[in-house]
Amino acid sequence: MTQRQVLQVFEQYQKSRLHFVQTVADLATRPQNIDTLQNAGVMTLLRPLLLDAVPTIQQTAALALGRLANHSDDLAEAVVQGDILPQLVHSLASQNRFYKKAAAFVLRAVAKHSPGLALAVVDCGGVDALVLSLEEFDPGVKEAAAWALGYIARHNEQLSQCVVEAGAIPLLVLCLQEPEMALKRISASAISDISKHTTDLAHSVVDSGAIAHLAQMILNPDAKLKRHVLSALSQISKHSVGLAELVVEAEVFPAALACLRDSDDYVRKNVTTLIREVVKHTPELAQFIVNCGGMAAVVDYLGDSSGNVRLPGIMMLGYVAAHTENLAMAVIVAKGVPQLALCLSEEREDHMKAAVAWAIGQIGRHTPEHARAVATANLLPALLQLYLDANSSEDLQVKCKKALKSVLQKCTHLPALEPLLYEAPSNILKHVVCQFSKVLPHDSKARRLFVTSGGLKKMQEMEAEPGSALQEYIIVINNCYPEEIVRYYSPGYSEVLLERAEKFLPE
Repeated sequence: MTQRQVLQVFEQYQKSRLHFVQTVADLATRPQNIDTLQNAGVMTLLRPLLLDAVPTIQQTAALALGRLANHSDDLAEAVVQGDILPQLVHSLASQNRFYKKAAAFVLRAVAKHSPGLALAVVDCGGVDALVLSLEEFDPGVKEAAAWALGYIARHNEQLSQCVVEAGAIPLLVLCLQEPEMALKRISASAISDISKHTTDLAHSVVDSGAIAHLAQMILNPDAKLKRHVLSALSQISKHSVGLAELVVEAEVFPAALACLRDSDDYVRKNVTTLIREVVKHTPELAQFIVNCGGMAAVVDYLGDSSGNVRLPGIMMLGYVAAHTENLAMAVIVAKGVPQLALCLSEEREDHMKAAVAWAIGQIGRHTPEHARAVATANLLPALLQLYLDANSSEDLQVKCKKALKSVLQKCTHLPALEPLLYEAPSNILKHVVCQFSKVLPHDSKARRLFVTSGGLKKMQEMEAEPGSALQEYIIVINNCYPEEIVRYYSPGYSEVLLERAEKFLPE
């Protein structure tokens, strides 16, 4: 065989290898091919090609492995069991930028499925190698590394701590400042994933100066970047008063409120989540958001949205109202109660209705004036209906019951209470009757209306256990009227009158 023929054999072999990895990488993009590839033992065939002398073959083999691992945790587990990760990690330090991007993709594809698989990436030195890749010149390599680190950190506190200890945060903050939009997005996302677990991890992010850089991007025209930036600020704010105050001090508000009018649903949801995480901590922070115009903006947002994106806005109103009477009144003045009533009637998911019920309870529990605002919005019958509905979830029933009790104990607006006399079960009814027993002794007009509307008659028909609170309330109410009126509306009294009529002898 001549030298030329030998070279042709080698060239053909190289073309075959390249064709093989390219075909596998292409087939791996379609889910219907995955099982066939796995059954054919493609993992074993790809592994030696990671060390191929031809860089293009190495890169394409890594890309094919990443696509396979990305498909399912079983295939990701096969990558781990095949001892492929150490090979990839070792190559990350020495190969070209194309291979580094492909290798980081494999690490991300493995780590995303479960904490156990992410830990396998950590144990083979993957985090240290990825952090070193954040220092690369090529923005594509940085992006791939940041993405993988975010997927590792998002699982739990332990894995997030590993990412922090490897020195990732300062480099991720530097990546935020790079001009490439994709790199900014992924870096903000990774910072969000690290911050979400504990106060200490969030402090690690804050100590690296992340808040100031995130705050500058709130009004960036790129919707995906804003999603991640607002998410990161939310995850930082949620842990403590101090962290929420640091976010506020970075002058995030009122600029962030403009995002409530964004065309992207996730931007709007994430900024509402940020507002919720700030207001929940203290009355002062809640008042700050109200003063910025945040209350009216969130109420408008609830009117313009539907479904799960409403949830943080609903909870924000509840958190604000829970703090003080004045803040609860701010929710009422901003027309928050009618908006919550609309949410309660429109939403179909029980967890959404439960959030609305909770928020209503927080608004109405303060004073009779607050309770009246809830009652006049016709929310008490709606809450009662959900509480009595056998199809309502246990959580929804509990939330409705608590809201009803807390509002009823303050409500003195009797016209709104009267319908409940006919529908409420005994455990709710006693709270309704209690309110009548407080108001009627001091209000002659209300006493008259209670008789003409049929309320007093209904009261006499109630079966209260002797010595119960309900019986005591009924006695108090009956004592507000002359004995003959009470007797007149008592069950069976008409028969007594008829008997007397029969026995009566006219003179």
